[in-house]
Amino acid sequence: MKFLVKRAKRHDNNAFVELMERHKLTMYKVARSYLKSDDDIADAIQETILTCYEKLDSLENEQFFKTWLVRILINKCIDILNAGRRECPTEQLPERGGNCVSLENYEFYELLNSLDEKYRLILILYYVEGFKIREIAQILDLEENTVKTRLSRGRKEAAREYRFEPVRYIGRPVR
Repeated sequence: MKFLVKRAKRHDNNAFVELMERHKLTMYKVARSYLKSDDDIADAIQETILTCYEKLDSLENEQFFKTWLVRILINKCIDILNAGRRECPTEQLPERGGNCVSLENYEFYELLNSLDEKYRLILILYYVEGFKIREIAQILDLEENTVKTRLSRGRKEAAREYRFEPVRYIGRPVR
């Protein structure tokens, strides 16, 4: 991977395209954890690719390319959310082209979508993309202990959602 990044930094367009191909699924999953609209997801990914292409020379350590790419993507997603563009009502299901989620993964993605964003993203980065806690902390600009706490709470929230357990509040009975 480092070799491919070095080639891309030397303005080898084929190497850059190969890097983007290798990371397109990661970019989609991360963008999907922030954005609901396929149009917004496509915009975030497109803007990320353009920024990466323009700023690749600023990447100091090639081994952190994926971390750097995901951080740029998260910033683009946040920009889109802050702009309030093309919000999709949750009652409507957006039509999907070739990226339709398979039936066996549908329940998993529905579970992820039911979680709070701060837990959803960390669970995706950790379990789906295989980032280490230290890397997630760098990507999200958080303390490692914060990532560990959110990972633990995200697991508990996912388990509760999966089992459809009611949320229990201290001092108040659950009806």
